[in-house]
Amino acid sequence: MEKSKIPDATIETLTRNFFKESLEYGFKYEDYLKYVNILLDYAINVKDNLHSITEINNGKMDFDEISNWELPIVTDTFCMREFDKTTDLALIEEWMNDDFGRYFLLSMTNSKDGIIERLTTSKYNKLGIITLIDKTPIGIVAFLNIDSIHKKAELRKLIGVPEYRAHGYGKKATKYWIKYGFKKLKLNKIYLSTVDTNIHNIKINESMGFKVEGILRNETFVDGTPHDVLRMGLLNSD
Repeated sequence: MEKSKIPDATIETLTRNFFKESLEYGFKYEDYLKYVNILLDYAINVKDNLHSITEINNGKMDFDEISNWELPIVTDTFCMREFDKTTDLALIEEWMNDDFGRYFLLSMTNSKDGIIERLTTSKYNKLGIITLIDKTPIGIVAFLNIDSIHKKAELRKLIGVPEYRAHGYGKKATKYWIKYGFKKLKLNKIYLSTVDTNIHNIKINESMGFKVEGILRNETFVDGTPHDVLRMGLLNSD
């Protein structure tokens, strides 16, 4: 039997997330038995096609074209430049108003509480603005809590303009930002934290090399409700 390529930590994370949601839905013991039997039936029916499932691929990254890894980073479809507080602060405040933006902060707190101010002024944070080729700003990438001793930082990314989401900008920009972290900032480890523990989110992060490291239980509050946070990490040597 071919050994599963899915890491045990990923399987455990997905199972834990389903179990938590099933409790809220009202599952009982007999419901789990039915679920497992139906799931196995589906797996048996599609087992011959499982090998054809491929990872998300947004095309080859032309990393070799970049020599010094200074900002701005210019590609054929987008650019990444330094954050400029005088022009970009208002944009970030606007982008943080919807659910995608608020989850970028892992908090439902708004700018009046000083969260965005700390985000944009801390010397331990590095921010970059994603723009189109015509210099129109559409999103933000960030390294937070940069630890120069242990050479690690937390990755955050957001496409703030809704019409440019789900077009590959976020994933492509993130790949270049990761390279920037390793090449320019000399990081050894980049990690990310997310309250989204769904399969789609985990698969996207895994396709960029991140591995599930664990779940931080009740790590953050969203609208007064505690939520687990999924932690994934990427080493420079990976």
